[in-house]
Amino acid sequence: MVMSSAHILLVDDDPNVTEVMGRYLEREGFDVAVTGDGDAAIAQSRRTWPDLVLLDLMLPELSGFEVFKALREIAPVPVVMLTALGEPDDRILGLEFGADDYVAKPFSPREVTARISAVLKRAGTPSRPASDETLITFGQVTIDLAGQRVRVADRFVELTPRELELLVHLARHPGLVFRREQLLEQVWGWVYGDSSTVTVHMRRLREKIEPDPSHPVHIVTVWGVGYRFEP
Repeated sequence: MVMSSAHILLVDDDPNVTEVMGRYLEREGFDVAVTGDGDAAIAQSRRTWPDLVLLDLMLPELSGFEVFKALREIAPVPVVMLTALGEPDDRILGLEFGADDYVAKPFSPREVTARISAVLKRAGTPSRPASDETLITFGQVTIDLAGQRVRVADRFVELTPRELELLVHLARHPGLVFRREQLLEQVWGWVYGDSSTVTVHMRRLREKIEPDPSHPVHIVTVWGVGYRFEP
């Protein structure tokens, strides 16, 4: 049975941040609302109270601190603060205000998502949809999600945490073609990075799970585009 996802209100006036961070959070199973205005954030919260607010301090009109104070006067919503300044005084001031966590820009969407999940866990809020899925099986390969291990035929293979995460991501999206840049963002959490990192990990995965790594049947290269997973 799938539980409802946590509702995140993302408040930032930088469209690049809201687009990238919003898409990443949605892919991780969160329900996301976005606004770049402090007054709108308060009004939005009154209509649909969020489980957590991801709040930029440097907002036009109302500052992030003013928005934070207004929200906390209504109810004790968990807040993770964002700032481009990165100064220790800003971090200390934010935490003294009562923020649950603080992230300085530039940041990795993956890191922010991990911090959000940690805050929600402490607050007792489900951080993402729960699933009764424990095994993913294809060909002679079985991924044990609960045990975080992979079996090929009758033997277990050693995967690094990143290799396992990449394999699970592919296996959950069979038939879809992923560009290397997409995988960097969705699995590594990097908005920018060297796409050869993906190439190396794909090669290692093939060596560990494919019957013939030189002629893969599960992790298929789509020439000029990227990779497709075939169960």
